Amino acid sequence: MNAYLDWAATAPPDPEAIAEYSRVALEFWHNPSSVHEPGRKARAVLEDARARSAKALGVDAKGLVFTSGGTEADHLPLLALLLRSSRGTVAVSGVEHSAIAEQAKALEQAGWKTLVIPSDREGLVTPEAVLSTVRDDTAYVAVMAVNNETGAIQPVAEIARALETACAGKRKPHFHVDAVQAIGKVPFDPNVRGIDSFALSAHKFGGPRGIGLLRLAKQVEPFVRGGGQEGGMRPGTENVAGAVALAYALEKALSRLGSGFDGRQTAVDLFARVAAIPGITPIPASRIPGDSRFSPFVSQFTNSRFPGEVLVRALSERGIYLSTGSACSSKKKSRPVLESMKLDPTQRQNAFRVSSGHSTGTDEADALVAALSELMGA
Repeated sequence: MNAYLDWAATAPPDPEAIAEYSRVALEFWHNPSSVHEPGRKARAVLEDARARSAKALGVDAKGLVFTSGGTEADHLPLLALLLRSSRGTVAVSGVEHSAIAEQAKALEQAGWKTLVIPSDREGLVTPEAVLSTVRDDTAYVAVMAVNNETGAIQPVAEIARALETACAGKRKPHFHVDAVQAIGKVPFDPNVRGIDSFALSAHKFGGPRGIGLLRLAKQVEPFVRGGGQEGGMRPGTENVAGAVALAYALEKALSRLGSGFDGRQTAVDLFARVAAIPGITPIPASRIPGDSRFSPFVSQFTNSRFPGEVLVRALSERGIYLSTGSACSSKKKSRPVLESMKLDPTQRQNAFRVSSGHSTGTDEADALVAALSELMGA
């Protein structure tokens, strides 16, 4: 049988969400900025999707911006810095997704300096690490909610409060949270005071690719200009069908999370079974089944026999699909997240990621454990 265990790269599309996409794309294909009747109807459908998304998240619809995905939602607050007359620093965690880490480096060409917030050996970023990194000229801080390689749940609420307290009476840096791997998977409070923006991506929870959301609790000036769509924050003709499908998939994902029918126990059991195979070690080694510091749906391991890429190919030949780490960085040999955790080169080279979701079955877990046991000679 085939076993898909690469949900952190993309989740299987929800058939009902995709059906909604097709229905809206065929029925409300008109430009929602047009003033004629079909254009106004398309606008109404778009705004209804925004309102539904806001209700599901528990936020004000006025602060939601539809984007082309999680990467663009991550970029918009960062790019706003380019409009500032003076340059300073941005502080980015050492375990951040490349969508932020690489864009922050690109800002250096415009005179900004990137400060790297260190993680500990568990891959966790503490409020103390953030406060010891930021400077008086730091305009932006980024710490992701859930790491896409290790599943580490970062204490973003505590970091937000620490920044609020430390910056009382003076200008606080914009605090952005990449919540792509958190929404619909682990509890995430979008209304924590001090979280100025967060990003999510539809295809991580069953929606289509090409649509995401940026939530702005604190307005930023848009760097990219155009037709004024999305409150001026994201110019370009809106993806009405994508917005509706995102709202539909988001409602389902958050409902599953709230009801407990989210596949959590299967994910915990899968981690335990893989970690018990001789020659395989969790990353970090201290992680145990059900560890509250980590999302159960994203697990990183290393092994004593094969480079991670070789192991992934060998499993793929057996119909079992996972990855070494971030799909966005799969062509790169470096592993910044694991380097930040101070893992030795062999551990990094031999690392692989197992990620699951609400519909992952025990038969898929059985297939992976059997194949890994065979490959490891267990």
